[in-house]
Amino acid sequence: MHIDLPDKRYYKIGEVAKAFNVNTSLIRFWENEFDVLKPKKNKKGNRLFTPEDLQNLKLIYFLVKEKGFTLEGAKNKLKENPDEVFSKHKIIQRLEEVKNELIAIKNQL
Repeated sequence: MHIDLPDKRYYKIGEVAKAFNVNTSLIRFWENEFDVLKPKKNKKGNRLFTPEDLQNLKLIYFLVKEKGFTLEGAKNKLKENPDEVFSKHKIIQRLEEVKNELIAIKNQL
């Protein structure tokens, strides 16, 4: 999954939800369920997500929405070997990018 957000230090929850095409309530729910999500909060209590939080959200989205893991299964997977999950996710993302590039080249021929 490729999210299209500009490079910033912090992202509001609405921006994050729109990028992932989910409701803000799901982002807040995942924040409560997964210990790796720790968005900062401003004085008003608004959540501000860092790029690191976005990477963790990508992993959670990948495991839950794309791979079909249950929340408990995704939690266990992230706890037992987060580096393996992250590297596999990066490889899958890169392969999808290459596939899209090849399809674009094929369509131009």
